[in-house]
Amino acid sequence: MPGIGSLTLLSATDTLSDFQIDHLADHLVFALVLAILLGLALLPTTLCALATGYYLGWLGFPGLFFGYLLANVVGYTLGKALNTDFLALLYQRKPELQQQMENKIQSPLSLIFFIRISPVIPFAISNFLFASLKIDLKKVLLYGIPGMLPRTLIAFGTGLLASSLLDAKKAMNDPWQWAILAFLFLLSFWGLYRNWKSSKS
Repeated sequence: MPGIGSLTLLSATDTLSDFQIDHLADHLVFALVLAILLGLALLPTTLCALATGYYLGWLGFPGLFFGYLLANVVGYTLGKALNTDFLALLYQRKPELQQQMENKIQSPLSLIFFIRISPVIPFAISNFLFASLKIDLKKVLLYGIPGMLPRTLIAFGTGLLASSLLDAKKAMNDPWQWAILAFLFLLSFWGLYRNWKSSKS
């Protein structure tokens, strides 16, 4: 679905160029639309940040930020409704995981942060994971948003400086962008591994 959404967004560049945010109501509508698209995994978060930076500039950043917040709520609520038996099935197959997972859920700060900062764990998947593990939504928002900011700001800034949306998308494949993504991946891997090992000791 995010792939189809991306193609649809890229094919609607002329229409999107006419979109303006002039009033508070426009900001609210923009944030709500983003929340639905991201929360239902219809668009990737990186492309949304890229397009917001390109079309709206800093004027669109508040809507992007609050759209991300609301998308967490949408995705989390959906995951909670669909994955009610996830933990029971997991513990039935691997009982030894129960104590380790309970330790993680009691102190989820680093777990949430490093999952969010990872460039290889999709936003929608992480929402389903947090909901399935029954981590409190307030903690997901409090610790997850800082983890999302690095990739969001990189994509937003790339769109802000680009001469076209396609150029902005291509710029995300530059070597320095890959270097940043590799660093974020290694950081998230180190953080999750350290967090997992600490719960086993």
